[in-house]
Amino acid sequence: MKVTYLEKLDDTERDIRSEDGHWRSRRMVLAREGVGFSFHETNIYAGTSSEFWYAHHIEAVYCVEGEGELLDRETGQTHQIRDGMCYLLDKHDRHTVTATTDLRLICTFNPPVTGREVHDEDGVYPLITEPEAATEPVG
Repeated sequence: MKVTYLEKLDDTERDIRSEDGHWRSRRMVLAREGVGFSFHETNIYAGTSSEFWYAHHIEAVYCVEGEGELLDRETGQTHQIRDGMCYLLDKHDRHTVTATTDLRLICTFNPPVTGREVHDEDGVYPLITEPEAATEPVG
């Protein structure tokens, strides 16, 4: 069993912040845990808009706090983001998240991210894999 407390991830290698200051993601479960997915809490800040495209990953996102808008850049369709809303990017969907208020999102990725990925100019994470699962405690 591994137990992680979110606040213990602050200012560690698992606390990732975008270069533009639009979001922060604390990664509770990463590829190194060897469980087949990664699990994150991501905060997207009010008044920001960010483009994402996970060309190599499937992502599920559950909103637990805040309000915003999700734009499917392929279809132009928009959806309200609010507490209790979940979206699944099952077709590697290019999307834009605009935060009306601060958003608190719970995210899972498959394949799992390593924590070393950086979004490229298209919002894509490269596919980085880990060797066999490590057994280090998380936090």
